[in-house]
Order: sequence, then structure tokens, then C-alpha cells
Amino acid sequence: MSDPTRPKGPKIISITNQKGGVGKTTTTINLGAALAESGYRVLIVDLDPQGNASTGLGIDPEDRDYTTYDLLLDDVDLDDVIRPTLVEGLMIAPATTDLSSADIEMMSVEKRSFLLYDALRQPKMDAFGLDFILIDCPPSLSLLTVNAMVASHSVLIPLQSEFFALEGLSQLMLSIREVRQSANPELRIEGVVLTMFDGRNNLSQQVEADARDTLGELVFETIIPRNVRVSEAPSYAVPVIYYDPASKGSKAYRSLAQEVVGRSAGTST
Repeated sequence: MSDPTRPKGPKIISITNQKGGVGKTTTTINLGAALAESGYRVLIVDLDPQGNASTGLGIDPEDRDYTTYDLLLDDVDLDDVIRPTLVEGLMIAPATTDLSSADIEMMSVEKRSFLLYDALRQPKMDAFGLDFILIDCPPSLSLLTVNAMVASHSVLIPLQSEFFALEGLSQLMLSIREVRQSANPELRIEGVVLTMFDGRNNLSQQVEADARDTLGELVFETIIPRNVRVSEAPSYAVPVIYYDPASKGSKAYRSLAQEVVGRSAGTST
């Protein structure tokens, strides 16, 4: 179900926040699964050396013969890197700790900020018939993250509903602006999604109010609740919508997927 209003090729979204523990990988996995459940063909690019997105989708470390490291730095065939998952329509380019040295190795490459851009736009990618590519970025504003932003059409930012949540967001916004000015003028912000939200907690409500006051329509209507099923699902190597389809977390990620589809069909900020 490709969007006819969009140019040919998949919509590429970086999911990033330099703070760790904000639900970045969880959002990548479950947004990807919810989009696939709706009939879209989705590729997750695991760009985090921890490889948690790969593990969370059932790709064992010993089965990751070729990874995003090879995609960036070696001439490896896409068919060898991209792996199917248990979720129909959802694929992954896995990562291992080898990726932790990529920043240093990329420094000697002339077009070091465009390695992922080139990898995701090679002609062989067309055979996969993708609608969306979601890039799970490392929790830092590194050269890997810059590669993701240069390769992407937009950035989706998970924001944890906790004290100091908005701190550090200005640095991320600055990095996005720098990428726009230097390498990818079309990059935009897909949106900010509040994660780990506890409606019984006054702090969560205050964070939501502050975020909506500060960022306006950039904040998705969907809020991802703090939900034990979401936390349990990775230990079973499946997205929460397969672990417990009726859970609040599953319903929230389905809702987020529909918002992303809606924004992709229109004109986002």
C-alpha cells in the first residue's frame, strides 16, 4: 500500500534522541510492526551498536553474518544484510557491536555523512518494495546519527514523560538544523511522541502540557503509556502487538502508526 502522493521509494524516518532510555528502540520496533500489520512493507535499520532492535525482533547475534556495519563500510549485497522477521512485511538490517567502531572508520571516508544515504538508495533496494524505512539511531549525536539524518526524509523523536524531558531537545533540534543547512535541506521533523506516560502521575501530565505548549502540533496526539506488556515483549523477541494485541501499548502503537501514515500522506512540518 504505497502512498501515491509521495515520490517513488520508501519514506525514510530516523527515530532518534541522544538521551538513552526514552523508548527509542521500543518505538522503532512497535511502530514498524504496527505499520506492517496495516499492510505496509517496512524495513528497520538497526544503527545502534547495542543491537537491541535486532534482538527484540528475534535475530540472534550468531545469525547476524552481515550487518549495518557491512552496509556502511563494505560492499556487501543487500540480500545478505536484510533479514525477514516473524512479522509479515517487516524486515531488519541488524547490528552488532562491530558498529561501535564505525564512527572512527568513517572519518577517513570522503563522503562519510552520505554512506547510509547511498546504501538505502541503491537500485537493488527497489526489489524489496518498501513503503517505510525506520532507522533506530544510537543514543548520541554521533556520525552514525548524522548518517541517519542525511539519509532520511524526517526525524521522529521519542520524549520520555519525566523531569528534564525537554532538556537536551534543543541540542537535537540544533543538530537537525545543521544537517538541513549542510547536507539534507529537505529534512523535517515528523513529530515528537511522548513515551512511558503515566496518566496517574502529575509529572507526566505536566510534561505533556509543557511539550504541547513548546512544540505545538509537532507533538503527536498519540501518547505511549507506561505498560508492562510493552516492557515484557522484547524478552519474547516479538513486538507488543503480537505479544498482547489487546494491551494499551499495542493500541497506542497502532494509533501512532496511523498518525505517521496520515502525516506522510500530507505535508508535515
